[in-house]
Amino acid sequence: MRRLLSAVVCVTAATGALLASGSVAQSSHVVGERPLGGRTFMIDVYSSSMGRTIPLWVSKGGDGAPNLYLLNGVDGGVNGQGWPWRTDVPRFFANKHVNVISPLGGHHSYYTDWNVDDPAMGRQKWQTFLTRELPPVLNGYLHSNGRNAIAGVSMSANSALDLAIHAPGLYQSVGSYSGCSRTSDSFGQAYVTSQVAGGGGSATNMWGPTGSAQWIDHDPTVQAGRLRGMDLYIYSGTGQPGPHENLNDPTLHGDIGATVDRTVVGGMMETVIRQCTTQLAQRMTALHVPARFVWGPVGTHSWPYWQDALHNHWPAMSRAIGA
Repeated sequence: MRRLLSAVVCVTAATGALLASGSVAQSSHVVGERPLGGRTFMIDVYSSSMGRTIPLWVSKGGDGAPNLYLLNGVDGGVNGQGWPWRTDVPRFFANKHVNVISPLGGHHSYYTDWNVDDPAMGRQKWQTFLTRELPPVLNGYLHSNGRNAIAGVSMSANSALDLAIHAPGLYQSVGSYSGCSRTSDSFGQAYVTSQVAGGGGSATNMWGPTGSAQWIDHDPTVQAGRLRGMDLYIYSGTGQPGPHENLNDPTLHGDIGATVDRTVVGGMMETVIRQCTTQLAQRMTALHVPARFVWGPVGTHSWPYWQDALHNHWPAMSRAIGA
């Protein structure tokens, strides 16, 4: 009896230590699932690194399917602004053997690990969540084949490349659609700082003072050599209006104000993106890193062009991940 009591005390103490450290009670796991219709679901996953539950929009591809992670733009995909609502992703992937996963949240975060908690934005550990916590959870939950692709737009186009750099071997295919993949030169620092500030955050809390080693480490243009061996699809438009700036385009619904905004604001943004993408292409060429650069003859900074990019990327992406 004394031995039994001693064993119970030991087990209880050990369990308490594990609970305190978070390795049991705080491990990342699926919290719940809500059907949205057809093969689409909202799946909530608890992140142990961020201490909160992250909602994921998911289109299930069936047992043995690979995973495609679609990152949203600077708004984090909330309030109907993400891939599932601004594009035909639900319909396009409805008959394809792939799990499509779009995390909702991470606005203005660059989907990276921040050094310290930000007073306005809280704890941001997206790199840890997306590359270390989420893949094993979803591989088991969705019965996937363990192969992965990732794609992002605008802010997260940089993130997709950066995550692939910092998680070697995790992704077989990477899509960067209309992203400025410069973070360490003066322009890149100013651009990133403004994007983070748009959410009320401080970029210093993310990667430290501008010009520090972390800003260089998270610069896909500088680190382009670390992308070697992946299927890389990198798109940018020119900023000039094209077919999706027509009032008859179904994404504009005949809205003149929306058309003007897309043409003017979206045009100016994409002009800047073109310059960033040109610099990335020159760097990859110098390093002999194979990548498919797609130079749109027109195109603004807007969802219809990113939908087109994903459609065009899909054949190569599907081969890379075995979809």
